[in-house]
Amino acid sequence: MKRKSLLVLLTLILAFGTVLAACGSKNEGTGTTPDNNSASGEKALAKDQVLKINLTAEPPTFDPAQAKDSQTNTVLKFLYEGLVRIDANGKEAAGVAKDWTISEDGLKYVFNLNPDVKWSNGDAITAEDFVRSWERALKPETASPYAYQLYYIKGAEGFNKSKDKDYKGTKITDFAQVGVKATDEHTLEVTLENPTPYFLGLTAFYTYYPVHKSADTNDKFFTDYKNMIVNGPFVMDQYTKGQKIVVKKNEGYHAASDIKLTQIDMSLTSSSSSELQAYKSGQLDYTGAPNGEVPTDQIPSLKAELPNEFKATGIASTYYYQFNVHEAPFNNVKIRKAFAMSIQRQLLVDKVTQGGQIPAFGFVPPGIRGENGEFRNEHKDDYFTENVDEAKTLLAEGMKEEGYTTLPAITLIYNTSDGHAKIALAIADMWKKNLGVDVKTENQEWGVFLENRQNQNFQIARAGWSADYNDPYNFLEMWTTGNTNNDSKFSNEQYDKDVKDTVKTADAAARMTAFADAEKILIQDEMAVMPIYYYTNVSLTKPYLKGVQLDFSGAIDFTRAYLEEK
Repeated sequence: MKRKSLLVLLTLILAFGTVLAACGSKNEGTGTTPDNNSASGEKALAKDQVLKINLTAEPPTFDPAQAKDSQTNTVLKFLYEGLVRIDANGKEAAGVAKDWTISEDGLKYVFNLNPDVKWSNGDAITAEDFVRSWERALKPETASPYAYQLYYIKGAEGFNKSKDKDYKGTKITDFAQVGVKATDEHTLEVTLENPTPYFLGLTAFYTYYPVHKSADTNDKFFTDYKNMIVNGPFVMDQYTKGQKIVVKKNEGYHAASDIKLTQIDMSLTSSSSSELQAYKSGQLDYTGAPNGEVPTDQIPSLKAELPNEFKATGIASTYYYQFNVHEAPFNNVKIRKAFAMSIQRQLLVDKVTQGGQIPAFGFVPPGIRGENGEFRNEHKDDYFTENVDEAKTLLAEGMKEEGYTTLPAITLIYNTSDGHAKIALAIADMWKKNLGVDVKTENQEWGVFLENRQNQNFQIARAGWSADYNDPYNFLEMWTTGNTNNDSKFSNEQYDKDVKDTVKTADAAARMTAFADAEKILIQDEMAVMPIYYYTNVSLTKPYLKGVQLDFSGAIDFTRAYLEEK
């Protein structure tokens, strides 16, 4: 690699190295919850170090290879640790790996594992644990929704798609040909397909977590908490389905001295009003996104009532509706555009969500880095405008093309949440008023909702996406043909080419231009998804709760939190 290219690469590593969020569909600037990241030195630690939080939905899984949502991410972060973890400053810090080296060409990473790191049953964690776990996530039969996050590794995509008859790349059936190997008990060597500036931070993501070898033979490993062997700062202590999850401090965790909490109690309720009531009565220490929800209609009063506890922080996440582009009537692009152009986003965030969200007309949110600054500042999201008259014209043209005198019955689905319900009803009302179209709204339990979306059993579905790493690729790759998170089943050859070209060059300007070209196809040309707003993280935190980490994407980490005396 030429020296100039290497310099660009190193710059990108510094710029993009920050990770991590919950990804996938979720409740969907690096930072921390105010005052929670620094020891005040004024108050002693409370004797009772039991943190109480709420999850608005039950995690659909406790398997890192199957995880795809913010609730699961919150819990898995208690139970597991990757090669690195992300610290309070958004930087990669030692996790299972005590240190690492990166080759000059950016293709080879050598991780030296901390020999003192152990599983919760006392077994040593070895490099082979990572090899086996990544192989498991990539096996076609595992059907991991996030297997593609491992495609940066040489041969990983070919192995994952070895049984895909439509895959045009080189298929690999022997995992030994994939670029990951244990050179000894505590050394893991990883070879990439292309230089990937954010790869180091990605190893903190849950798909990269190691899984104990007994998971391969114990069919209750991920369902019965008594069978779970983990390596994170906490272990599962109680799990009552639909009611409560409790984790306790893992005294065998290699950095146990950094963990002040002895226990974390997680209630499970989808009612934002009940969650707020529990917070006000002292039953919860934290309420709000991403694991909980603050009632939108109470945000104005809470700002005034609890100004030192309320916070709305801009995060790199996008709230949107996705169309099933193969399901009538949304197989017609003009009808999709009519629906997207006929709602009033500013009115929605001013009167319904009320959390300072920003109306979205693109898919990549603010906070994601571009060539020199933020991508969104360098490439404006002016792909369409709200225009009811034009929307009516497009709807009429689309209906004529499809031979409709009236539209087929339309249903919008969303997962159980007071906030999602209010947004869905408001948007359905706008469609009725502005287009004369009746849209049924349907609430679904989280697990059912995710399954229906993944199986394309929908016409319009609510969704949200938060960054797994700080690069536009994370937001645009998911809409490439065949991506497991592409629930719309959108497919466009030029779009695929634009996105995939960005991994072949370290030229930042060329990468960002390709990203912008792809986003134009996704939104302006095809309207495969309907952007609604860019998120803010709205929450309330008790003054005595410190050390909560909220990253640029809105992912939260309670593992280093602690409670001061009240």
